[in-house]
Amino acid sequence: MKIILPLALIAFVLGITLSLNYFNKNNQVASASQMQYPAGGDFTLTQAKQQVRLSDFQGRVRLLFFGYTSCPDICPTSLALISSSLKQLTAQELAQVQVFFISVDPERDTPEKLKDYTKYFHSSILGVTGTMTEIDNVVKQYGTSYRKVDSNSAMGYLVDHSASVYVIDQEGKVVDMLPHGLPTEEITKAIRKLI
Repeated sequence: MKIILPLALIAFVLGITLSLNYFNKNNQVASASQMQYPAGGDFTLTQAKQQVRLSDFQGRVRLLFFGYTSCPDICPTSLALISSSLKQLTAQELAQVQVFFISVDPERDTPEKLKDYTKYFHSSILGVTGTMTEIDNVVKQYGTSYRKVDSNSAMGYLVDHSASVYVIDQEGKVVDMLPHGLPTEEITKAIRKLI
């Protein structure tokens, strides 16, 4: 009797633990598969002196990142990581990818300034901008956010903005949102999964 009671208690605790583990595992799978990404969709913005549409690159994997050239930390870090990821791709793979850097600061980020800024990170990153209305429409489509914040710095103001990288498949559907600071290898893996 003394041995049976502890064994029964151990079996009971083990059964509860396995049941909870099974439930949590199944629950996590369901949550991941039910993850809702923003609707996204096509847009037209300006790159250098020409209009560029997202759909101009249909058939390619597209990455979108919202930011601005005067950003002190988030944008340079994200663009450096994306750039490192692009450098890991073969020439064939790179031809199947297009990265967009969408400025949420059209007041300071002219198309020419964006072109010079993105070229510093990687020649294939397109820096695009537009009117405030055009940018706000794209921001709404992708469920991102930004806001102008007064600053005592020489820049006059900063722009707080979301830091996710949107991954869009060849058909134009948002299939992933990569968090800020994701290692280069993980960005490369997310791209290669779609190529």
